[in-house]
This record gives sequence, C-alpha cells and structure tokens, in this order.
Amino acid sequence: MDFWITQAFNGISYGALLFLFASGLSLIFGVMRIINLAHGSYYLMAGYLGLTLMRIGSTYFLAILGAAVIIALVGIIMVRVFLRKLSGNDLGQVLITMGFALIFQDVALLIWGGDPFTINVPKALSGSVEVGPLFFPKYRVFIVLMAVLIGLGLWLFQSKTRSGSMIRAAVDHEEMARGMGINVPLVYIGVYALGAFLAAVAGVIGGGFLSIYPGLDFEILPYAFVVVILGGRGSLKGAVVGSLVVGLIDNFGKVLFPELSYFTLFAPMVIILAVRPVGLFGKA
Repeated sequence: MDFWITQAFNGISYGALLFLFASGLSLIFGVMRIINLAHGSYYLMAGYLGLTLMRIGSTYFLAILGAAVIIALVGIIMVRVFLRKLSGNDLGQVLITMGFALIFQDVALLIWGGDPFTINVPKALSGSVEVGPLFFPKYRVFIVLMAVLIGLGLWLFQSKTRSGSMIRAAVDHEEMARGMGINVPLVYIGVYALGAFLAAVAGVIGGGFLSIYPGLDFEILPYAFVVVILGGRGSLKGAVVGSLVVGLIDNFGKVLFPELSYFTLFAPMVIILAVRPVGLFGKA
C-alpha cells in the first residue's frame, strides 16, 4: 500500500509541475490558436536564468520572479514583431516558433554549456515530511502547493475580472469580441506574455526537481501538448485534469511498464482525439 501511495504522490507532484508549464500553452493555443513550439524553450531558458540570478546573489523566489519577467518580455517581443503577422498561418507559426526554439537552444548551449545543472532550493524546502510510515519530499509538496495557488489565481482571474472576461470572449467568439470594442490584439499580447510567464515559473521550479540540461525543452514539450489535447485547448479545468492524468500515467507507466512508458502516455491522447477531438473540456 505504501508503494502505491508514494507513486501516486510522485505522479501528482509531476502533474503539478506539468500544470504550471502546460496551462500557459493551453491559454496561448486556446486564445491565439498558435502552435507554439518555443514554449519548451521558455521553460529551459528560465531555468538557466534562475540559476544565473541565484549565482549572483538573488534569493530563490526572486530568481523565479526575475526569470519569469524576462521570459514574459521575450514573449511580448516575439508576438508583437513576428507572430501577430502570421495570424491564421499555421505552417508559418510552426516554422517560426520551431526556429526560435532552435535559436534559444543554441544560445543556451553557448552561454551555459552542455553540463546539467540543478538549482539549489532553500533549506526550508529540503528534506522530507513524515506522515506515519511515509516520507514525502518537501520540494514536491511545495510544487503541488504552488500549482494549487497559481491554479486558483488563474481561475479567479478568468472568472472574476474584466480582463478574464475579455479573454473568454476572445476564445468563444473573436469577431463578436472585436465588435464589442475589445482590443483583441492587446488581449493576445497579454495572454502570450502570461503563458510565457507561467512556463518560466515552471522552468525555475523544475530546475530544482528535474535539473536543467540541453534538450530538456524538446523532452518536456510533448507532455504539455498531451495535457492540452486531453484537457481541451484554452480550458483551465482541462489543464488541471490533463496534467494530473498525464503525471499519474507517466509515473506509473515508467514504474510498472518501463518498456511501454511512451505507449501508456500517448495511447490516452490517441483515444481522446478519436472519441472527442476537442478534448475533455474543450469547446467545438
């Protein structure tokens, strides 16, 4: 029984990290219809930036904020200068975001080299929490709590604020939103910046969990797309459910069926696409 509880917690904590990463991609994909292949690069670059900020004296939480703000600004530049000119051009979006992903990867390799790094977490987040005979790493508990807090914040933002109403209007009916006087291009820029910000937060937090190394961007990106496809693009509820499902399936798949781990991960995505192409909570 202890084995199943421990592995379930590991899957939930990994799912929490995926939620921080994939919720931003879901927003960008759902609102702007952009297939952003550079999203994994935001995760990777933020991890390296957080590591650098801590090396020059920043605290852990300021490193998260600083890296997230920098990556959000990079995202704003990308969408204003390049991506907004490719609205409706799916192939162009794929090519330009893939190009940026490769550029970011080479820049990271040039600056930080090819060695893996791990971000040192605060002492308060080191060690384990003892619950009866079980021990749960404090850092994994922290990741789960961060995902819960950010998830609640996103829900309040989308449901209770005027800006959130504008985003929902842009998702549901872009033409009508424009007719009501909503500045849809500005909404798009804000959504893209928020998505990049969330990916960056996940990158710094993940740097103390999965380490940072060249190629991590393309390793974690497919997981985010699986989350979005399972949950439905633009759906916060879908991002939560999809992240938990992917985290649990991936963890138990690697533990119980290591030779079939990719099958157990991607098979549910194929089934969902066949039965409900818009995802569990997506809108047709």
